[in-house]
Amino acid sequence: MEATAQNTQFDLGHWVLRLIALVIDGIILYIVGAILFFALLLPLDALLLPLVVGVLMLIYFLFMDVNWGGTLGKRILGLRVQTVNGGRINYSQSVIRNISKIHPLLILLDWVVGIATPGDRRQKYTDRIAGVVVVQTQSFAAVAPPPASPPPAS
Repeated sequence: MEATAQNTQFDLGHWVLRLIALVIDGIILYIVGAILFFALLLPLDALLLPLVVGVLMLIYFLFMDVNWGGTLGKRILGLRVQTVNGGRINYSQSVIRNISKIHPLLILLDWVVGIATPGDRRQKYTDRIAGVVVVQTQSFAAVAPPPASPPPAS
């Protein structure tokens, strides 16, 4: 589908892929955040772990969206972040679209408002504000290794 076309139908599969990508990225970042927390911040307060992970997520998503077109989780699932016109996003767009990742409730609210309000149904609310969209560049099955080819005939 062309990036400039307005997608007004709800696509559950698109949102499931985005959720899986977010879970993959969250696992990576929680491991890094926990290591940093226990190594550096444990004496301060156990309530800081979600904040530490939230800040790490924001930095990770900012860097990956601008420089790679998406996070590791998105790339594994064949998703890419781009402007609504199909170009690369910049840091200000990335800050706007990713600020909700600082806390899980904000992410959920961002997705629900994006799905429930008029506009491109692939966009969460902050994506609309930033003028970006997450598109599928290949099917999930295309990410898996191809089946083994049959042996050559003699």
